[in-house]
Amino acid sequence: MLKIFTYKLCFFIPFFVLQSLFFSYASHAEKVTIFIRDDVYYDYEKFVEGRDILSIKNFSGKTIRRDVVDMIIAQQALKIGGFEHTFEYVPGKLNFRNTKLLEEGKLLISFDSYWLSDAEKLAHEVYISLPLINKGEYIAGIYTNPKNKAVLAIKSLEDLSQFTAVSTPRWATDWKTLQALPLKDLIREDEWLSQARMVNLGWIDFMLMAFHSTADKSFTMDKIHLVPVKDIGIELKDSRHYVISKKHPLGAEATKAIDIGLKVLRKEKRISRAYQQAGFFVDKNIIHILNK
Repeated sequence: MLKIFTYKLCFFIPFFVLQSLFFSYASHAEKVTIFIRDDVYYDYEKFVEGRDILSIKNFSGKTIRRDVVDMIIAQQALKIGGFEHTFEYVPGKLNFRNTKLLEEGKLLISFDSYWLSDAEKLAHEVYISLPLINKGEYIAGIYTNPKNKAVLAIKSLEDLSQFTAVSTPRWATDWKTLQALPLKDLIREDEWLSQARMVNLGWIDFMLMAFHSTADKSFTMDKIHLVPVKDIGIELKDSRHYVISKKHPLGAEATKAIDIGLKVLRKEKRISRAYQQAGFFVDKNIIHILNK
């Protein structure tokens, strides 16, 4: 009798209702594809080691870096905000291609945060989250080859006039900051990894980079090994935000969720604590900021 009842119940449910229920379930069950730079994904995987993202509260570790913290905080904020979808990652040699994917709606969100000045240029195509890193919080290190003793001896703004630096105008805040410094020359290179290689090989004197969590704040990737000028920093005068595609079907939902989550995380001081533990937020009483 039960089987007959069940059969009749299903038979009388209109097809369009069943179809709606199916697609509703499928949309909640699907995985969202996220394109991510391969070196960031490698460090992320090594740091997370299969842990539940929401359980991560200590951000100390060998492979932790600003990009990895961005990636974890984004997922925590989304989950706290009620975003139930999961992610599958496609790592590759990505950089500015991410922006094109966001504009086309093929990428939901960039887990690598954007400077506000860069995000605002895309305002017709993307939603901009609440600040992840507030203006005045981002202090970069002057990173160079360990053998470049002249750079490592920098003490004042005037000392920079002897040296070359590398960046790209596609990162408006970085480029404008370097343009304002009294440099010998500023070289354009659009790929971040190529910038790091140029400095490592000694072709360029230095680049600006987020401080790392290693004891000496050094950065190592494959054959690249760069170290910062001790106790010296450059302030990048902008805030950083997540950008979410307006054309992606989950864009509005993700934006609402991530803002809810960011408010919770900031109230609990988990964002600042994460960047401090990762070595990115530095003690401004110790670091001499040359362009303050």
